[in-house]
Amino acid sequence: MEITNVNEYEAIAKQKLPKMVYDYYASGAEDQWTLAENRNAFSRILFRPRILIDVTNIDITTTVLGFKISMPIMVAPTAMQKMAHPEGEYATARAASTAGTIMTLSSWATSSVEEVASTGPGIRFFQLYVYKNRNVVAQLVRRAERAGFKAIALTVDTPRLGRREADIKNRFVLPPYLTLKNFEGLDLGKMDQANDSGLASYVAGQIDRSLSWKDVKWLQTITSLPILVKGVITAEDARLAVQNGAAGIIVSNHGARQLDYVPATIMALEEVVKAVQGRLPVFLDGGVRRGTDVFKALALGAAGVFIGRPVVFSLAADGEAGVRKVLQMMREEFELTMALSGCRSISEITRNHIVTDWDGPQTSRIAPRL
Repeated sequence: MEITNVNEYEAIAKQKLPKMVYDYYASGAEDQWTLAENRNAFSRILFRPRILIDVTNIDITTTVLGFKISMPIMVAPTAMQKMAHPEGEYATARAASTAGTIMTLSSWATSSVEEVASTGPGIRFFQLYVYKNRNVVAQLVRRAERAGFKAIALTVDTPRLGRREADIKNRFVLPPYLTLKNFEGLDLGKMDQANDSGLASYVAGQIDRSLSWKDVKWLQTITSLPILVKGVITAEDARLAVQNGAAGIIVSNHGARQLDYVPATIMALEEVVKAVQGRLPVFLDGGVRRGTDVFKALALGAAGVFIGRPVVFSLAADGEAGVRKVLQMMREEFELTMALSGCRSISEITRNHIVTDWDGPQTSRIAPRL
């Protein structure tokens, strides 16, 4: 059966993967309200397409932190990809490189920064968790730099792991044949079986709950790489990110895996964009499954989006070819949405191309009759 959209990969992944692994990738925190909302919120944004515009040529290329990429769709960091497929992060790195876009490697990858770099050329970012042991952090950042990674995506929404009930039920643990490769030599690569979630216990033991803005400053003293702050969903924190020298913001609720009942990222996006006043780029992850979703995010001010679960599900279903296909489908859908909306380049996508259900009558973008 031919796969015609990104969502179809999830069912295939569910069939193929052990329950513990599928549940780890698929689930959210607690009631999973935000998990559903991340998707549903996109359906409350409608298009105001402009017609009779010559859309013979459409340019969907863009620039992220000075790097030219083929489209504003990038790969989000997702942990432990070798649970999905034996080639894991190697396959994802090659697929992203082929697509001409950026891959973000998770701190908790089952392949190291060096191994991913060895797959060949490509623009890659490194997602960082700050461990209690700062020497571990400094070492990891230096290794990422040496391996040619171009930015650090600092996760700031995880002082403690969210309550993911599927992982508790399944007693989730990294399978014994795998390790958190970036920490292998530091004796931090293994995850012990616990009487709840092995990952929650690992985080409680290793990740620094005292992380604050001063650590964002500290990171800037140990690396020259730009730092993206991942996990900002309010105007207040967006302004603090600007003040503390962040190079960009990723509006993210951690795939709805941390605090449940936070808004969908697409709902939080405009507040953050307005707060930064163009001083740094704002990106979004969470719930992006269609080219139409990408367009909506850009219309609300995002400089680009990151996709996570579609990558691991397609990886599970069909390895590197699956990830390539997901990136290709998203690309084609996005380009079609642009054409049908009358936009020939990213810069032509405006707030006037959409209407949201939170645009009240007084802010409606629909022009009055003359």
